[in-house]
Amino acid sequence: MAKKSNKFYITTAIDYVNARPHIGHAFEKVLADAIARWQKLNGKQVWFLTGTDENAQKNAQAAKEAGIQTQKFVDQNSKVFIELCEKLNVSYDYFIRTTESKHKKVAQEIFEKVYKKGDIYKGTYEGLYCYGCEAYKTEKDLVNGKCPEHPDKELVCLREEAYFFKLSKYKNQILKFIPKYIIPEIRRNEIIARLKEEELKDLCVSRKGLDWGIDVPFDRKHKIYVWFDALINYISGSDGNWPADLHIIGKGINWFHSVIWPAMLISVGYELPYKLLVHGYLTIAGRKISKSFGKIIDPIELIGKYGTDSVRYSLLRCSVFEDSDYDEEILIERNNKELADKLGNLVSRVSALAEQYGLEKCENKLLKKLKLKAIETYFENYEVDKALALIFEFIDACNLYVQENELWKSHDKKKLFELCDSIKAIVILLWPFMPETSEKIAKLLEFEIKSIKQIEKPLEAKKIKKSEILFKKIESKESKSASKEEKAKETKQEEVKQTKETKKMSNVIPYNEWAKLDLRVGKIVGVKPHPNADKLVLLEIDLGDLGKRTLVAGIKQHYSEKELKGKQCIVFTNLEPKEVRGVKSEGMILAAVNKDKSKVILIAPEKEIEPGSKVE
Repeated sequence: MAKKSNKFYITTAIDYVNARPHIGHAFEKVLADAIARWQKLNGKQVWFLTGTDENAQKNAQAAKEAGIQTQKFVDQNSKVFIELCEKLNVSYDYFIRTTESKHKKVAQEIFEKVYKKGDIYKGTYEGLYCYGCEAYKTEKDLVNGKCPEHPDKELVCLREEAYFFKLSKYKNQILKFIPKYIIPEIRRNEIIARLKEEELKDLCVSRKGLDWGIDVPFDRKHKIYVWFDALINYISGSDGNWPADLHIIGKGINWFHSVIWPAMLISVGYELPYKLLVHGYLTIAGRKISKSFGKIIDPIELIGKYGTDSVRYSLLRCSVFEDSDYDEEILIERNNKELADKLGNLVSRVSALAEQYGLEKCENKLLKKLKLKAIETYFENYEVDKALALIFEFIDACNLYVQENELWKSHDKKKLFELCDSIKAIVILLWPFMPETSEKIAKLLEFEIKSIKQIEKPLEAKKIKKSEILFKKIESKESKSASKEEKAKETKQEEVKQTKETKKMSNVIPYNEWAKLDLRVGKIVGVKPHPNADKLVLLEIDLGDLGKRTLVAGIKQHYSEKELKGKQCIVFTNLEPKEVRGVKSEGMILAAVNKDKSKVILIAPEKEIEPGSKVE
């Protein structure tokens, strides 16, 4: 099988939408994104597919519990997964939803082809079914009589008429395929051992009498088994790029992708994918983070608190192939000790010195300390966590170079050039991990990140300006707790002091009350008339990392739609949402109003600044 030379097709697993995404979903998305971006740096034409698995019975059950029609339920929840990808800056090319007509058509076509080949037949199935996995289980699959992935869910014994796929027919072909397909070795060996030790049974590929799912094309009483349907998304969403160069999945669904999926493809006559990357789990105190176990970290909330690149970096520092403990405190520690103290400190110091003393072009001997070949090898093996560690090893070397040469005293322009040129190499290599930060630093150095080959070309920047603070230190919960009594004492003293001052003045509030206000710069990106009020408008406001919000404002008589669109304003963001004439308003914009309210002028920053910037 000849590998496509200049194309790279990468996929993530598609996610159930029965609940909000958790941090495990975010980990897989940014892992795939880092690999996709690396391939782009190496000149590949990347097709990156992600999406949601919407035909599962667990989605129908969750919709029923919520009292919502199933299609509406999956429509709503799928939007949250798309929002996660957008907030994580995931550079996907297509977000597939398995309820879309294109996917349904391809799934039915493949099911019918396998049937016409004689590899699907009707029979009766009886066995233990896990609704969490949407799969039948054998006794060997269980741990203490429970599904290891969903030990909180009771297994149900089902007996029903069903269609079966002749999975057993392809056992030998699968065994020959697996050694060059699955990484890492431990996951490959698990599947090989299971295939050799167990009888490979035919797979039940339909469920009878269900209202939700894709119809079996030649028997409408049956729905296509969700896993048979879901795996086909890699074909229906490929946009002609099949076969996949890399599937990325968690270890809990290894069997489906390493045994069932290849067998389906062989049966229907499709080329097989090249590699299957099986990553480890994120854990809290050693236990898997998942909806099933009730341990959830909401990645969208984390991004809102700490920013996209701090979240991306903290996740990509986790092991690719082994389980990794992860929580908010780990994120804070990595932000403070690595992003702020190492990367942020290096860029801040060097850019400040370069702005003051200038650069003199020379051979960059410092760059020899960068282990570029080893980084490239780690990426080729998809060990991106190890590649990231080597990049930060070079950041350490650069910080040491500043200290050893006391550049704040020597003002050595050649060494400052070496450092700026080395930072150029660093941000190119960091772009797959932290694209937003990398592009910000690249702009400072007057170049655009395009290719890994740019590392070989000397920096052309003529005038470097001092960098803004890239990563602010975050106070951890532990340090907050340690100083809680002291802060409470200080607060009480301040309140007593301000109360005394307040008595001397009228119409004032204590400072701690003012400090509760969260005022941010917003940009008006959409304007619509209020459906139920003539004098009101609906404003869609971009608040940067806080996302977009809808605000109701009584300014229709004072501003036209054209005047408002694109205008910056000040938004009171932590005001309790309020329903105004049937529309929820998620904040308030600030305006100056004269005595008779005949003139209303929106408050705006003097100069353009990034949406989401705080007003202090």
